[in-house]
Amino acid sequence: MSADNSCPDVSVPLRNLLNSVQCIRDRVKDGESNESSGGFNLQNFWDTLSQAVKATSQEATKLSLCFSKPPLPSPQDCERLAESIQKCVLALSTVYYWLPKSQGMTLRRVVRDATAELLDGLVQLIDIILSSPLQSLSQDQLTSTGGVWLFCDRFALLPRDNQAAVLDILVSCTAVVKDAIEEMEQAQAESQDPFSDVLEEEDLVSRGNQDTYWSESDRQLMGPCQGLMKASAACLKKLSAAVKANGKVDTAEKIAQLDDLADITKEISPSVDDLALSLYPPMDHSAVELNACRLASVLKKVLEICRASHVCVEAELSWVQFLDGAVDHNLQKAKTLAQACN
Repeated sequence: MSADNSCPDVSVPLRNLLNSVQCIRDRVKDGESNESSGGFNLQNFWDTLSQAVKATSQEATKLSLCFSKPPLPSPQDCERLAESIQKCVLALSTVYYWLPKSQGMTLRRVVRDATAELLDGLVQLIDIILSSPLQSLSQDQLTSTGGVWLFCDRFALLPRDNQAAVLDILVSCTAVVKDAIEEMEQAQAESQDPFSDVLEEEDLVSRGNQDTYWSESDRQLMGPCQGLMKASAACLKKLSAAVKANGKVDTAEKIAQLDDLADITKEISPSVDDLALSLYPPMDHSAVELNACRLASVLKKVLEICRASHVCVEAELSWVQFLDGAVDHNLQKAKTLAQACN
């Protein structure tokens, strides 16, 4: 700590504030909502949360300005400022707790993460002020203050109900899966056996699985595995469209169904990544078969939950049934080829 900001009369309220904000942040990360027995108004929640976020941003700016240049604020002013910030932070966390689980666990996690992120930024700002020289506004303090503003601005971009929150997750997962597919296709296009232009086909097969390229049997096994990956992307795309068109948040049952869809679809992208990684040379065919089975199991579960939910109206059944068959077909083909290689 610098000599300038080590004055006990000034640092004590700031340290107390730091500890208080840290405790509130930790409770937000771990705490439960105050379940509403009725009368919860989602629009009123967002309006009140927006006001609490705006007040927190203003107090953070005031704090940063007070310690941006000499002289230090008086002990009394510092105490009042710390109390004002603590009041805003408590108000912010209280509004977050208003949001009941019945409005959707997916939505609640989004709001929780945004609130905790803002409080993390405020903790960082207070810590930097306590430990930085006072002579000038440090780059760290400037960056930290801007970070708090950024976290506050993100609240305006949050999904406003559970349907929108679930749709955000589906769109994000779709992008990750598409990236994995494109990377695999690019790797295939760039990789080949350096001896493929001078050896006969039967010699290439006999060379087996090398460390730096795919053998012919590897490439055959990749076909149905990539089919499973593409089925994953198609499933996410179709499910996103179904949630956007048919998703409802007018009953607790429908909100819970959307949460179930979000929870299971979050398992798709890591399963796709695991399968993709196991396809790179040197290929372990047993590992590929295991990862293909895992991805297929996740996809079957997604389709099952989708079929049983309100988003799967009659018009959606055709693609659900088609993808269900495509998953079975590609999995069986992958298992047959993997076992033939072992």
